[in-house]
Amino acid sequence: MTSKLRTTAKPRLTALLPLLASVTWLGSAGFAQAADLIIGTASEPSAMDPLFSRTGPNQNIAMQIFDRLVETDAHLRMQPALAESWSAVEPTTWRINLRKDARFQNGKPVTADDVAFSLERARNVPNSPAPFSNNVSGVTSAKAIDATTLEVKTEVPTPDLMERVGFVYILERASAEGKSLQDYNKGDGLVGSGPYKFKEWVPGDRVILTRNEGYWGPKPAFETVTIRFIANDAARVAALRSGAVDLIDGVPPADLPVLEKTAGLKVHVIPSARLIYLALDTAREESPFVTDKDGKPLKPNPLQDLRVRQALAKLINVPAIVERLLNGAGVPAGQLVPEGVAGFDPSLKPVANDLAGAKALLQQAGLKDGFGITIHSSNDRFAGDKDIAQAIGQMFSRGGIKVNGVMTQPYNVYASAASRQSFSAFIFSLGTTTPTAGPGMRNLFMTADSKAGTGGFNRARYSNPAFDKALAEALTQFDEAKRIAGIQAASKMVFGDLPVIPLYWQKIAWASKANITYEANMAEDTTAARAGLAK
Repeated sequence: MTSKLRTTAKPRLTALLPLLASVTWLGSAGFAQAADLIIGTASEPSAMDPLFSRTGPNQNIAMQIFDRLVETDAHLRMQPALAESWSAVEPTTWRINLRKDARFQNGKPVTADDVAFSLERARNVPNSPAPFSNNVSGVTSAKAIDATTLEVKTEVPTPDLMERVGFVYILERASAEGKSLQDYNKGDGLVGSGPYKFKEWVPGDRVILTRNEGYWGPKPAFETVTIRFIANDAARVAALRSGAVDLIDGVPPADLPVLEKTAGLKVHVIPSARLIYLALDTAREESPFVTDKDGKPLKPNPLQDLRVRQALAKLINVPAIVERLLNGAGVPAGQLVPEGVAGFDPSLKPVANDLAGAKALLQQAGLKDGFGITIHSSNDRFAGDKDIAQAIGQMFSRGGIKVNGVMTQPYNVYASAASRQSFSAFIFSLGTTTPTAGPGMRNLFMTADSKAGTGGFNRARYSNPAFDKALAEALTQFDEAKRIAGIQAASKMVFGDLPVIPLYWQKIAWASKANITYEANMAEDTTAARAGLAK
């Protein structure tokens, strides 16, 4: 197999002044120097440790500094990276052959021992809000056979092993071993084999990377990459239009028509595999933001009743959200993954908006007068997140639900709070970045168990033993058709139970100066590795 480079509130003018002052101008066009790239990104990472969190903002930094065993192309098709080839020599034993020309940024070769260390470290990174432990669950051992051959043993047959361990970032053992989160955040231990090297992180402001001249793949296009954190959508678009940045992500759908027609700019759009959903607290008899109509705590928790969850789903008019708030930049969803990702089931349709049907279900559940609830959301993670929360609140109110409030927070605060079960009904998302739905379903819906490595993104702590068994059995099937059919059956089971209400799959947009190319991708990577200079 041959490897292919991973082409991996109202704004205030004062917020833009430091950014504008930092730009190196080149003539009247305002282009940054060809050797440099400035990216304006919507969300900030919570740490520099590449294994601290699998959330998108963290991964967008990590994948520029560190390599993984495999990567995906723009359409989530898996391809070799540090691993040149792999095979199951027995149902529970795999051999992974590493490329021989890969070196870390300190000049040392990437070895099977470094990979074994990284897989072991992924098991337990303290206080991780979205751990990589799921990627290595079921792995009983990983050892170097020689410098470039790794043997991995699993507890049970694991045909999708490379969809799991393949996406763990590989660190150099000698540099990383024993380092704390604070060390990594200062740059200590951040020695990868990726196309760019860490230089500086200023929380709340920027990350600066420099080109890895010894990179094993094609030469990175830029000498210096500055990633600016610009949470406000209007400010981010203004920074691009003014020439202060070269590339932005999270382009608001309402701005796409204007940017498409603006001379000197271009947009890059692709349908993604990111599901936006409303998670519901079904795990607790009493939920912190569920009340009676008078605002007093309500027990038992009505979200534990399937009829109530079905009613809430019927109250949400997803097509209206997509058309009116997102300008069509979404596709209504009824399951985890869209068509084109293995495990998609055409029989699982989006829940139709049905006010009368919702009220009837609430009456059947003994809640004809409704109940009280607070909706939580991020306000800077994806286009329109805070507006969608407000819209859902209004739709619930029309159905007789007393919405006690709609509360939004910056994502790097919000994600941690959601992981601590701080909310009752909260908007979140999961981006599938693997060729099949299996890993995502395992992370989002299986019972949260740190030892088993399941449910790492199961922030609502949903637990259904029948589903767990069905999915676990499906994922042990080496016969691909049987494995996919099992994933589909498990998907019908879990979405029939509605622990989360699927809303829509995003259409993702980036925008750049005309002299910058960008590979729009379903994984939603915002990285210099996917950017280049137009010829």
